Amino acid sequence: MSHKLISAALCCVSLATVAEEATAPKVKSPFTASAELGMLFKTGDTKSADVKAGFDLAHELAAWKSTVQLDLLVKKSEQEDDLGEEHFTTSDQKWTAVAQTNYTISKKSPNYIYGNVSYEDNRFSSFESQSSISTGWGRQWFKNDKATLDADIGPGFKRDVVRATETEPEETKTAFIIQAQALYTRQINEHVLFKQKLVAKYATKSDANSTYSARTSISTKLMEALSLKFSLNLDYNTEVDEDKENLNTETSMTLVYSF
Repeated sequence: MSHKLISAALCCVSLATVAEEATAPKVKSPFTASAELGMLFKTGDTKSADVKAGFDLAHELAAWKSTVQLDLLVKKSEQEDDLGEEHFTTSDQKWTAVAQTNYTISKKSPNYIYGNVSYEDNRFSSFESQSSISTGWGRQWFKNDKATLDADIGPGFKRDVVRATETEPEETKTAFIIQAQALYTRQINEHVLFKQKLVAKYATKSDANSTYSARTSISTKLMEALSLKFSLNLDYNTEVDEDKENLNTETSMTLVYSF
């Protein structure tokens, strides 16, 4: 009889442990990530192929929050050479990398200290590469169930490698900058997310290149981890070659997988 009682007691303990584990809340991972991909192929009178890809990684733990963003854009189009033969050639190619780390000063305060680095390689712009580093102060101006607004500002340093031309050699230009950023997000409904990001890098030297950019996106959830994203990007450089435009725009539609 005692053996049966002991076995029953052990069984009850085991069932209670399983039930407790089943009802215990899952520990949320400090990492979140997403990858996006969009492609466009055109045939007929003209032939072209466009590929846009991106990868976002975020890590948030205690007072620290870090993000890394990688983007790639490649376009190939059919062009005719001097002999009249048509070939697929790269007509646009750009990749960017941006990383930022925020440290919240205290739990009771929405203020934070940030560090930011960025790099851009645009094969068909006036620059071989553009890079910058900045640090300063930021604040989460508001946060509720549907929307957030974060903004920061601080001093920094930028380095532009100006592409060589037929008359001028390659040149590296550096300047101190004031960098200001703002990010607004709004959950329009359960399936639609709106984001607006503004970045200004103002060069303090009068003849140095300043950059301004705007990133607007609307993401519509298709499934639990899959979304359709519409984006409009504007990039403005104050100092470019005479045959280049100051303002460049990019409109895209991509599939985003979150994990």
